Amino acid sequence: MTRVKTASVHIVRQYGTSGGMEKYVHSLTLALVRQGQPVTVLCEHAQPLDSVAEGITVIELGQPIFRPRWLAQWVFSRRVARHVATTDYSKAIIHSHERTSVHQVTTFHGPPFAMRKRRLLDFLSPRIHMWTYLEKRELLADQVQQILPNSALIASYLKDLYPAAANKIAAPVHPGVDANLTNLKTDPRGLTIGFMGREWHRKGLDIACQIVETTRQRLPDVKFIVAGCDKEQIGPMFKHWPADSHQLLGWQDSTEPFLSQIGLLLHPARAEPFGMVIAEANAAGIPVLISDKCGIAPLIGPQQGEVYSMNGDNPDIAAWANASAALLQSRQKVTPLNLSWDNLASQHLELYQKLLSP
Repeated sequence: MTRVKTASVHIVRQYGTSGGMEKYVHSLTLALVRQGQPVTVLCEHAQPLDSVAEGITVIELGQPIFRPRWLAQWVFSRRVARHVATTDYSKAIIHSHERTSVHQVTTFHGPPFAMRKRRLLDFLSPRIHMWTYLEKRELLADQVQQILPNSALIASYLKDLYPAAANKIAAPVHPGVDANLTNLKTDPRGLTIGFMGREWHRKGLDIACQIVETTRQRLPDVKFIVAGCDKEQIGPMFKHWPADSHQLLGWQDSTEPFLSQIGLLLHPARAEPFGMVIAEANAAGIPVLISDKCGIAPLIGPQQGEVYSMNGDNPDIAAWANASAALLQSRQKVTPLNLSWDNLASQHLELYQKLLSP
């Protein structure tokens, strides 16, 4: 473990564990501190946490505007810029996870805004103008030295959309998973399929329902557990399902209770920058059946589960169902990907030290 002190300043609007990107930043900063590194966090608001470690300085800049999101993002970036202009961070790397203007390093966590479908009247939208400006500035500003995509999929999108930034785009920095998941006791029956995700349409819940229903024709005892979604929104999708065939858990503060109940994770996403729940299921020893639109897909082989094509938005449901039945009945042990936050922190430290060197 390195002994060199390497200060870093991390920028994130909400510091805590309220979402996938937020958990990434929180876990990364904790791992950096475990390796003896000083960390500062610039945020709008910090979630009350038991695990804000000694060695992390959290500076809340506040936020007078929450809606619309594009305006709130711009106001936050202005507050960050003013703070940095009046504070000496010359011996630290400024690492943004948001659309800001003062960073040397940025991590790109989601699909680029420039991927959106163009419409005739886009030029009339202040929202589109602002998000386009903020994204270009994040990637192409002169002081930006390194762009860290969280998957190969995101890297390919960025290189296609922003060729001028291609030489700054590094190899993917995959999220880690919590070490305690390796000791999680999971459903011994193995006939429970799980789906988890707040943005359920993008993550393919409607497709997952078709796959599970088809799987149940072959294995009638299969149960479907859905977590992370608004139960009122998705409830109508299950009106015709037998009561004992499914369970809707709603939002979960932790993935562990959900993972402990399932024998297979199903994730037929239409677009998924990485897929944290997939990595967590793998760490817990649970096989996964996912789409090729997930950023984590290149890491998944037969020892972890299966990757199937979305074929546009028309997947072969029968093929997916056959794969789910096979994985549910398989006794093959899942091989872990060994994604850890400490390894991720070490990757970042190596980069920070390189950039800070004369």
